[in-house]
Amino acid sequence: MGKTAQPPKKILIVEDEGDMCLLLNLILTGREMDLDHVKTISGAADYLKTQQPDAVLLDNKLPDGFGVDFISYLRHHYPAVKVVMISGYDGAVKDVALHNGADAYLEKPFTKEQIYSTLKNVLQSPEPVAE
Repeated sequence: MGKTAQPPKKILIVEDEGDMCLLLNLILTGREMDLDHVKTISGAADYLKTQQPDAVLLDNKLPDGFGVDFISYLRHHYPAVKVVMISGYDGAVKDVALHNGADAYLEKPFTKEQIYSTLKNVLQSPEPVAE
């Protein structure tokens, strides 16, 4: 008998830069992941009213606010959803993201392997993953 196929993990990408969305799509497509995209925090909040992804890849600097501030909302309303903060800024942003409840933090630029392994790790782990 073969292994029972696991359903793909649903991932919400909250990113306003088209090139970054395309890159994330190219990296994660075909890796047992079902990807959806929104470009704003309000778009993510609307999406979450009807869908519950397994994880959110969350950019920090978005047109309608900062991802680090949205993490607390996610933790309060959707505690089972894993949050991976992605940002071009390290230091204080990383500290705030992890303090607010992000499961992992990735600094741009990141490699294909970093994004995939981080996502895989947070989806398998009940504990936060520091990168």
